[in-house]
Amino acid sequence: MRRPPRPPSPQGRGFSRNTERPPAGEARRGPPAEATPGGMLWLHGLHSVAAALANPARRLRRLLLTSDAHKEISARLPPPWRIQPELAERAHFAAFLPEDSVHQGAALLVEALEPLDIHDAIDAGPGPILVLDQVTDPRNVGAILRSAAAFGASAVVMQDRHAPPETGALARAASGALELVPMIRVVNLARALDELKKHDCWVVGLDGTAPTTLAQAGLAGRRVALVLGAEGEGMRRLTREGCDELARLPISDRMESLNVSAAAAVALYELGRM
Repeated sequence: MRRPPRPPSPQGRGFSRNTERPPAGEARRGPPAEATPGGMLWLHGLHSVAAALANPARRLRRLLLTSDAHKEISARLPPPWRIQPELAERAHFAAFLPEDSVHQGAALLVEALEPLDIHDAIDAGPGPILVLDQVTDPRNVGAILRSAAAFGASAVVMQDRHAPPETGALARAASGALELVPMIRVVNLARALDELKKHDCWVVGLDGTAPTTLAQAGLAGRRVALVLGAEGEGMRRLTREGCDELARLPISDRMESLNVSAAAAVALYELGRM
């Protein structure tokens, strides 16, 4: 016997109700994990999901939305989209997202972005390139991507190891910028700096002990690759030696340093004024 047709969704056509099967990657026992088998991940939050829907390079697998989230994203990015959304209750998201996820009723299962190399950073545009030396906190990397998009940086370069993977938490912190700014991973950061120099990038390491401030470094008219080290330890020796010069931000003596994502934002703003 055939089932009767489903009643129309309150959001209109193309919006089905998810009641029968758990999302791909759902953990049936134990806490949910952000990564799923096959190199896929769940993005969550209105900004992250809307940006991924608008990114033609992003491969989409499954979209779950509450009714309110569907209205919000539709206002930002009018349908039709490349994937049909499924209606889900807010409580259902806890089954496949980490407990502390601020998902806002939106989750999108995607494939990881295609890997890029250092030449993609060079060719991405005229803006500065950010180079991260062992910045491991995904929230910091996400915030740096957000500042990079806001202030016109062309790419963010980091190591393949000692750097966070592409996750929903990183994308949430980036507030959509993961889809806008190329994030490039390299095996050897020192070799990447050498390659940037060969293509007329002036490599500046941000160091709180440098005698010269970023504004005093005479960078107007140059394409800058700005290197930021991990909080506490700063840049490693080989990374520091690979810089053309070191510069600092002029902060008050009352504070020893800035959070690395805050330093990136201030430095990018300063570069934009030159």
